[in-house]
Amino acid sequence: MTPITPEVFDQVFRTARTFNAFSGKEVSDALLRELYALLRWGPTSMNCQPARYVFVKSDAAKDRLAPALSAGNVAKTMAAPVTVIVAMDTRFYEHLPTQFPANPKADALFAGNAALAESTAFRNGTLQGAYLIVAARLLGLDCGPMSGFNADKLNAEFFPDGRYKANFLVNLGYGDPHGNYPRGPRLDFDRVAQIV
Repeated sequence: MTPITPEVFDQVFRTARTFNAFSGKEVSDALLRELYALLRWGPTSMNCQPARYVFVKSDAAKDRLAPALSAGNVAKTMAAPVTVIVAMDTRFYEHLPTQFPANPKADALFAGNAALAESTAFRNGTLQGAYLIVAARLLGLDCGPMSGFNADKLNAEFFPDGRYKANFLVNLGYGDPHGNYPRGPRLDFDRVAQIV
């Protein structure tokens, strides 16, 4: 593999920021499809792929989203070109016979065990949401991930049948750095990690 340049590390991690304001530049549907085409290759356990994405773009859809948002997240979310609802499919395992052919009966592990299905969906769906952020940054988009919303209200509005459940939200667009807070510090290796 070819080594990644320092500029790519900067774009995705070192100088990338959580954006609270965006320029008015549109994010095209084609770019959102390109985003998914990239992020879908991130690994999940048993290739379970439980994440589901709702790309909220239209004014009508934003009006549906607004009542579920925490007060501090309303203005920035309404102004963002796109807000992604990163959700999880509680019955993701129904796709395992085709998505994990190494074990064509893997769905049976989850069909009768709701707790295992939920923890697997949450863990791997969250992982896929992180892939979304990395892929978006690689494509030149800025991200504003957040968890400040009422999940019950959001789920009732967007997923009334109960199969999907919202995990977190990500505002997407071309960031305006004037809306950024000063960058917070990060914990040192010795504080958070050990080599054993």
